[in-house]
Amino acid sequence: MITVVVPTIGRRTLRDTLAAVGPGTPVIVVDDRRRGSSLGPFPRHVRVVRSGGRGPAAARNTGWRAAGTPWVVFLDDDVIPGPGWAEAVWKDLVDLPGDVAGSQGRIVVPLPAGRRPTDAERNTAGLEDALWVTADMAYRRSVLESLGGFDERFPRAYREDADLALRATLAGHRLVRGGRVTRHPVRPDGFWASVRFQRGNADDALMRRLHGPGWREAIGGGPGRLRTHAATTAALAAALLAGAAAGVRAAGKARASGKAWGPGRAGRAARGPVVAAGVAAFVWAALTGEFAWRRVAPGPRDPAEVLRMAVTSVLIPPVACAHRLRGEWKVRR
Repeated sequence: MITVVVPTIGRRTLRDTLAAVGPGTPVIVVDDRRRGSSLGPFPRHVRVVRSGGRGPAAARNTGWRAAGTPWVVFLDDDVIPGPGWAEAVWKDLVDLPGDVAGSQGRIVVPLPAGRRPTDAERNTAGLEDALWVTADMAYRRSVLESLGGFDERFPRAYREDADLALRATLAGHRLVRGGRVTRHPVRPDGFWASVRFQRGNADDALMRRLHGPGWREAIGGGPGRLRTHAATTAALAAALLAGAAAGVRAAGKARASGKAWGPGRAGRAARGPVVAAGVAAFVWAALTGEFAWRRVAPGPRDPAEVLRMAVTSVLIPPVACAHRLRGEWKVRR
């Protein structure tokens, strides 16, 4: 009745995922590395296919097209299905009416006891309330065929699942939540992870192009911070440009006078740009400080976390804006 599809880039957690599925369910592991040694050996019920390193959307398409069952259940390679998961999937799917295209499992993110979660842990915990994420999501194979599967223009594990869900609902299908439980542990992603994640802003541009400005509300998401990031980046750019203009103006006045100017006369000549630079720098500092505190306040506030939030909060706004501009340029081409 079902085939489980697990795209992977060779994470160590893959074997734990497969062990939790159990031996009675056929599994297709999609090796999405461009090259590399074999992932195996695996048990007989696990089949490995390759997708050539084209990203998770292409990997999932490769997997479901290799399946021959009416239902395909997508799992990530870093989740742990709960006890009795395979039987719970069957119960979730067996009596669904024909207009139901998909069933989402319940995602549980275990957070540390005895301290507040970090920014990264809170971000992962957001999966518990997210709609139609492919960490554990089943679709009818016939619906995947009619919709053409996942849109491979989404190169990351980001928004490709939401896009498919929106297209399914627009086609008249329903998506429901099942009773099965899958655990999604928090994995360490490093100091710069939150900056790297800003690449997803390019995918948001594609979502807006495909589904219009209301796509966030359609998937149950919040408004995002891109506008605030744009204001922060604009304030920084204005401060730098005004500071440079002040220097140029003071130097030009000095050359025009034909004699050296002291600090007082140079300062008076550049007073306007200096004031503008100061105001812009204040706005940038205020917005950056608010963003950093928003991320620090709910967390453990230990020195390492505070340092990480302070540094990355300076970088995230301009990086987010750059990726969004890149995405807008790409979709308009």
